[in-house]
Amino acid sequence: MILVLLPAYNEEESLPQLMPKLQQTLSGMGEEFKILVCNDGSKDGTQAMLEEYSKQMPVEIIRHKINRGLGESSRDLFERASEIVQSGDVVVRLDCDDTHEPEFIPSIVAKIREGYDVVIASRFAPGGGQMGVNGYRAFISRCANLFMKVFFPIPGLKEYSCGFRGYRAEKIKEAIGFYGNNFIQLKGLGFTCTLEKLVKFKLINAKFGEVPFLLRYDQKQSASKMVSSITTLGYLVMTLLYHWPWGGWRTSIKNRHMDWTASNDKP
Repeated sequence: MILVLLPAYNEEESLPQLMPKLQQTLSGMGEEFKILVCNDGSKDGTQAMLEEYSKQMPVEIIRHKINRGLGESSRDLFERASEIVQSGDVVVRLDCDDTHEPEFIPSIVAKIREGYDVVIASRFAPGGGQMGVNGYRAFISRCANLFMKVFFPIPGLKEYSCGFRGYRAEKIKEAIGFYGNNFIQLKGLGFTCTLEKLVKFKLINAKFGEVPFLLRYDQKQSASKMVSSITTLGYLVMTLLYHWPWGGWRTSIKNRHMDWTASNDKP
């Protein structure tokens, strides 16, 4: 099965563009699929629209009555995914604003099935790119990726901030089983969770890969939800937590994971 995760907040303009493309792509892959959406307290017609789509395709809706932010939406999506998926399944998470084209899902799934645990759709891989991104935003994005690459190096990875990713089902189950409620700790710090998930998988020895993709920011229908100052603060907080010399994530989580793995490997 291919399980698609969508965090949604006020996306009534984007859903009519995205959902038919998702259905067409997933139906054409010849596998069972399901779309899991977290409606994060939308105040527009998002909920009614999702309920209509659930009559036409396999859509499950998690509903937050109030807006809790991307961190809590991501946590709920991944926890529910860990309950649904089975060995051999692939989980793909993409944005709901029509900037991530579903046509790249088959290449992500194929890469996962080559033996990777996490595969990132990368603007910076050969053949990738972006459209509709102004010079200032492109510069900020490059700086953010450079910052992440310096402080959280993952060999071969060029793209750190894009949320369009594929995950091997078994690795998601391992991550949720090991971290529990701490899978995403920095829930209130904007889009920091996108980087935190990457780091948390790195710390449990995930194998990473990339596929090229084209970010279609020119197709974005809804307003941006990212508050740059909060997300920047989140990156700085996570850098401290990761590199803190007295029990920081880099050492403490790795040690705990070794103990956890040894304990779970016992007959």
